[in-house]
Amino acid sequence: MAAVLGLIAGSYEQVTFGYRVNTDEPEWTAKAEFTHHAHTASISAAAASERFVVTGSKDETIQLYDMKKKIEHGALLHHDGTISCLEFYGTSHLLSGGEDGLICVWGTKKWDCLKSIKAHQGQVTSLSVHPSGKIALSVGTDKTLRTWNLTNGRSAFIKNIKRNAHIVRWSPDGDKYVVVVNDEVNIYDLETASVTATMNNPKRISSVKFLNNSILAVAGDDEKVRLCDLGKEKWLCEFKAHENRVKAVDSFVMEDHSILVTASNDGFIKMWKLYLKEELESPTLLMEVNTTARLTCLAVWKPSSVQPPAEEPAAPTTTPQELIQELSKTKRVRIAAEEVILEDESKPKKKKKKGGGKKPTE
Repeated sequence: MAAVLGLIAGSYEQVTFGYRVNTDEPEWTAKAEFTHHAHTASISAAAASERFVVTGSKDETIQLYDMKKKIEHGALLHHDGTISCLEFYGTSHLLSGGEDGLICVWGTKKWDCLKSIKAHQGQVTSLSVHPSGKIALSVGTDKTLRTWNLTNGRSAFIKNIKRNAHIVRWSPDGDKYVVVVNDEVNIYDLETASVTATMNNPKRISSVKFLNNSILAVAGDDEKVRLCDLGKEKWLCEFKAHENRVKAVDSFVMEDHSILVTASNDGFIKMWKLYLKEELESPTLLMEVNTTARLTCLAVWKPSSVQPPAEEPAAPTTTPQELIQELSKTKRVRIAAEEVILEDESKPKKKKKKGGGKKPTE
């Protein structure tokens, strides 16, 4: 883990706040690094890779910020409506979902829109890429949970969930996932694609984050954060994190403990130290900073965080069992503009087609 971290938070006031935290110091402090006022409406989503920070807004744009050069890097224009979710896979791809029902796959080298998928009849409310990079899950306001084969941009299978879910997340090991509907956390098993347990939060849930493969941090429309053990199907502890509702949570691992990061409507970003042991105790506060804005989303920038390249399946899947078989394959696929290329050294490679979204500034 690098000694320097970045905390990125978006706000209702259209401003993105960037802070720098030096974790080598005995007492952690957050120093303001930048404010980015490129959006013309409230910010709805944020994500970070090794180099870039991206924010999505109700103004229909995705704004880019280069964390290494400390400069604005332009805007991505493809969605028609609010950008509802953003997620990087490693350093090579960004996925975005929007009010228009589209999921877009962006290449981070030239920032082309490589694939545009009509994912849901209503809004795409959340998406999550499997740790292998082979598939993605999405939920939307059409009351469906969809599994996507990232090779061809087609739906592997669709599950009707009867209600509108607003969060979906894979576990770090990729053997299960959670789907959040209002105040419920529904735990799904990969093999059966069925709900194995349901955990109820006292308030509507705004954000969740896996701290490890079984412990989930849950924030909702109150000032508390609750930790849940999905394997044991029980709540472990809860603590008051803010003076107002908690809008977003993120986390990362440092040595023998986890760092939980929270952001709230009260304007504060806070960092908490937590030991994931048998008898889980409430975390201790490491650092806090007041942005004086109503925060909506959060991302942690870690310059040394590098994921392996995506390895994706070569054929569509239609059942959970076929999906598991595909996840065990080792062939690698890279996505090119408007097509997919299966890398095979025994055959000549196809030429890439040009196309995609608006390029950012160089």
